[in-house]
Amino acid sequence: MKVYGIKNCDTVKKARKFLEEVGVDYEFHDYKKDGVNGDKLAEFVSEFGWDTVLNKRGTTWRKLDEATRDAVTDADSAVAVMIENPSAIKRPIVEGARKNFIGFDPVSWEMALEMGELK
Repeated sequence: MKVYGIKNCDTVKKARKFLEEVGVDYEFHDYKKDGVNGDKLAEFVSEFGWDTVLNKRGTTWRKLDEATRDAVTDADSAVAVMIENPSAIKRPIVEGARKNFIGFDPVSWEMALEMGELK
């Protein structure tokens, strides 16, 4: 299992704590330290949709200039912005055993663990 995110993100901290408390081993990929793999990001965008993977509610998105925000109209332009601004990627994204997840919801994750989708 692999968790993608940013180490200092509060949501990522909660997700990692949850996984550690339930004894799930995982590899952590920190976008700030390890970079963003464009192909992997494109896979997530293909699976979840660019408008889900791109976090338009966060401060990073709001701090982008208006021309940059207006230029995001499709998956390719969204991926380009997220590669340049990793903090604009919704976190965490988890590659589970049988299913991938985006965002942290302890109830859904608990159910996914019971069904063997998360480990």
